[in-house]
Amino acid sequence: MKSGFSFEINKTVEGGLGRAGTISTPHGEIATPAFIPVGTKASVKSVLPGSMKELGAQALLANAYHLYLQPGPDVIDEAGGLAQFMNWQGPTFTDSGGFQVLSLGVGFKKVLAMDSKTFRSDQVIAGNKERLAHVDDDGVTFKSHLDGSMHRFTSEISMQIQHKIGADIIFAFDECTTLHNTRPYQELALERTHDWAIRCLDEHKRLTDVRSDKPNQALFGVIQGAQYEDLRKEAAADLGSMQSSGIGFDGFGIGGALDKDSLGTIVGWVNSVLPENKPKHLLGIGAPEDLFVGVENGIDTFDCVLASRIARTSAVYTMTGRFNVSNAPYVRDFNPIDDECDCYTCANYTRAYLCHLFRGKEMVAATLATIHNERFVVRLVDRMRQAIIDGDFKEMKDEFLGRYKHKSGQSRD
Repeated sequence: MKSGFSFEINKTVEGGLGRAGTISTPHGEIATPAFIPVGTKASVKSVLPGSMKELGAQALLANAYHLYLQPGPDVIDEAGGLAQFMNWQGPTFTDSGGFQVLSLGVGFKKVLAMDSKTFRSDQVIAGNKERLAHVDDDGVTFKSHLDGSMHRFTSEISMQIQHKIGADIIFAFDECTTLHNTRPYQELALERTHDWAIRCLDEHKRLTDVRSDKPNQALFGVIQGAQYEDLRKEAAADLGSMQSSGIGFDGFGIGGALDKDSLGTIVGWVNSVLPENKPKHLLGIGAPEDLFVGVENGIDTFDCVLASRIARTSAVYTMTGRFNVSNAPYVRDFNPIDDECDCYTCANYTRAYLCHLFRGKEMVAATLATIHNERFVVRLVDRMRQAIIDGDFKEMKDEFLGRYKHKSGQSRD
């Protein structure tokens, strides 16, 4: 295998799983823990790639399924890979398409936060939704949400698509289940994910050899198992030691729908089993309070669409909570969104101006709010990293959560 990817742990939280480190990729380094903003279609909605660099983003994540549908992996490959295609000067990630098994299969779209104590059904589907993904032991058949055309993803196809897209860190194809699925189905999905993971390693090795002129890509395995301790630990032990075609996984993603109340417990189960010296990524989690839970339980990187999605509805973060800047109290509020924020929006515009833009349905409203929200979350995780290095992570966490009152959900593309 080609070189170009590595992970180094620089500092750990005493008595815990949290750590600060450095991921090295062919397109640059990522100081961890780090928040990775989501640019699903090779674009963070309403924001220029250059603006994302200015607000401190170290890497971006795009979605293989969406880029497969449009513009197509061949186009991105011909353009020189994802980073070159979108003019992003830094590392990139791609999701495998496994999450679309959940979002298109049962229609819950981006929502990962579910209550594990509610109903159980393997035929669950959200109200007024059509099932657009059908799973079998070999792979998944998708019906395009764009034009209704039919498409087939297998482990091999997901790897081929992600190699052509050319991200620095890619993920193995997995079956992402809901918390409403029964225990027997969770076991079946875990067995499928195991089999698909082996096939991903084999195809990843073959493609890396065939495309030896391309930059190295790191492959992360995805840990499923829902809310079951034995299944999560079984998956972690299995993928953590998995070898095929002479290679193993370079890191790991923790996936699947999660009960917010059990987030730290589940991540702790997994990271107590996975190899300590490999990076761990928490897929689809981005609410400020949840980021602390992930970091203290050993997560190195996160991705989530939440910051940009809520920005488009006028919801913005502050150090004391979240609010909708389009609401009436802000019509004559000439303060920045957050007095403590150093983003472009807070330096140049007031709540009153953003309120006016949203009420007037001006497109720039989403741009300014997204810049603020992404900067807020990126900076928050940067502060966590520095607190780990300084040895006062617990104090920093307690101080933030003592002020931050709004408890928001999380989403994932």
